[in-house]
Amino acid sequence: MTPSEIEAIFRDEAGRALATLIRLVGDFDLAEDALQDAFAVALERWPACEVPDNPRAWLVNVARNKAIDRIRRQAIFRGKQQALVHELELNAQAPDEPPTMLDDDMLRLIFTCCHPAFAAEVQIALTLRTVCGLSTAQVARAFLVSEEAMAQRLVRAKQKIRLAGIPYEVPERDALAPRLDGVLTVIYLVFTEGYVATSGTGLMRPDFAVEAIRLGRLLDRLMPDRAGIKGLLALMLLHDARRGGRETPAGDIVLLEEQDRSLWDRAQIEEGLLLVENALRLPGRPQPYAVQAAIAALHARATSFDETDWPQIAGLYEVLLRISPSPVIELNHAAAVSMVDGPSRALALVDAITARGGLDGYELLPAVRADLLRRLGRKDEAREAYRAATEATQLEPLRRLYARRVREMG
Repeated sequence: MTPSEIEAIFRDEAGRALATLIRLVGDFDLAEDALQDAFAVALERWPACEVPDNPRAWLVNVARNKAIDRIRRQAIFRGKQQALVHELELNAQAPDEPPTMLDDDMLRLIFTCCHPAFAAEVQIALTLRTVCGLSTAQVARAFLVSEEAMAQRLVRAKQKIRLAGIPYEVPERDALAPRLDGVLTVIYLVFTEGYVATSGTGLMRPDFAVEAIRLGRLLDRLMPDRAGIKGLLALMLLHDARRGGRETPAGDIVLLEEQDRSLWDRAQIEEGLLLVENALRLPGRPQPYAVQAAIAALHARATSFDETDWPQIAGLYEVLLRISPSPVIELNHAAAVSMVDGPSRALALVDAITARGGLDGYELLPAVRADLLRRLGRKDEAREAYRAATEATQLEPLRRLYARRVREMG
């Protein structure tokens, strides 16, 4: 087995392995360091022998032993060393046992990261770093701050968990609601990292998308009849159902209007459509994720790109702007408007967003603007916008898409 194949296994298993280790050792940094030690051992041993049947269990077991070794070496823990080691050994249940609904390590980790003691941006940053496994630099890029500033923010958050004794657990039912918005946000961020990666050579990280959907299902069982949860689960299922048609075998992006819809997962679409209907029927104020899922449902129901109900999609984005206004929703609304009223009106909306500065640094803003300029035949301006979009992204398939657009304009 090659190092690149081992790294792929590690990427697939690292999130759940880390979540289990944090439960076992009770410390974020110790768990992360021990897992890295285990990965180093895997790189040394696996090329010469068969990969274990359960790589995650192997990594957790090796990392747990590495953590015990680290504890033994640290004099500061000497007074309570035996108690800590004993706790680690007692909690060393087989990590490949299927978790129960309320005893899921990844869900525990997300609820810990989304504790009300943290500001919303800290909750999201901590989850992206710990649950998604993004580097500190990637998380910093998502928040448009320096890597050093993000590293300090993450260190303070981990210290707060340790010093304040924030429990690593799924809270009791009456304490779930205050954390629900944060938890839904971070699960969706895990999904979006799987749907369109932050950087790298591959467009998607299907392992992240599958994990986010799994967590959405767990949350739906934990808190049934919540429109926000059902809406988010529907949204993820409907988007992920298009995975098979979103890229070529060579890894290039296939745009929605060019996708072969026979490659979409119809069973997953049917499940998502049913969830959308259930979410919209539930009493109370419309939930943003349910409305976004309704938009995804219109795409899923359309037999072709030309048959898409763009007026209704634009109308649903207007609903979203009323209940959950944001510059990103405005940008998506403008893209939908371009399909109803043409690119000229949409460009005016995009330029208004740009003038307000609400999306400074958002990498898709120049890409949307470039596409509108291209459709208007303003080739020189479109090329400049595509160059700006290329500089703004670290994802190679997007860079190739923008280069292709420029070539198509001659």
